Amino acid sequence: MDAFNSDLPPAAIEPAPRPPRVWKFWGTALWGLVIFTAMFLGQLAVVIYTVLLQGGPLSVTGITQVVANGLTISLSVIAGLPMVLLVLWIAIRPTRIPFADYLGLRGTSWKNVIIGVIALGVLVGVWDAVSRTVGREVTPGFMGDVLKSAQADGALWLLVLAFAGAAPLWEELFARGWLYRGWSESFLGPYGAIVLSALVWTLMHLQYDWFFLCEVLSIGLLFGYLRYLTGSTWLTILLHGLNNLAATIQTWWLTG
Repeated sequence: MDAFNSDLPPAAIEPAPRPPRVWKFWGTALWGLVIFTAMFLGQLAVVIYTVLLQGGPLSVTGITQVVANGLTISLSVIAGLPMVLLVLWIAIRPTRIPFADYLGLRGTSWKNVIIGVIALGVLVGVWDAVSRTVGREVTPGFMGDVLKSAQADGALWLLVLAFAGAAPLWEELFARGWLYRGWSESFLGPYGAIVLSALVWTLMHLQYDWFFLCEVLSIGLLFGYLRYLTGSTWLTILLHGLNNLAATIQTWWLTG
């Protein structure tokens, strides 16, 4: 019988496939730093190109003048998106988990969308009421300057695309997609991941003063909680986009 034939080679034993794994706390943090750096370099490349194109000095002064331009800001924000997507793909590939599954890119119910919109509307409404009560501007001052600059260059549509489309997409993929996924499966757990990812997201908005940073943090906590409840990053992307669109329209209305 063949089973007793010593001349036959032993049957090859295939190794078991490596199970999927999620990057934990430090892996998520280190890759997060790489993702943020890639985004920053993508945006900086647009700024430097604009400075050179205009023949200005490649210095802090020259870059500062260009960054204040609405068109340049719009293009730089949009340029950050492909850089984030590229590094996310590289980071997720070794985990053997599908890209969309890892980042929570799954649909959700209309009920969750309505709840999210109402919760965000109430939260932003409270902050606006507090702003008016203490005599503060409802929108950050620099937003009005950026909007006017983009409007003067005929690039208002591009600013809206950047602020209400590209920025919410890559910011949510980074904060509520990448950071939350890895940190929620580490020693932090879901609630620790919600808080820490919201803090990191807030630090990405240092162009605001302390009051608006507190508002950003509260919105980040809300988005993180909704990500936890629904498992959907698409929901937070949608809400983030709606929030930025409403803020842009509000700024345009107030600045006339």
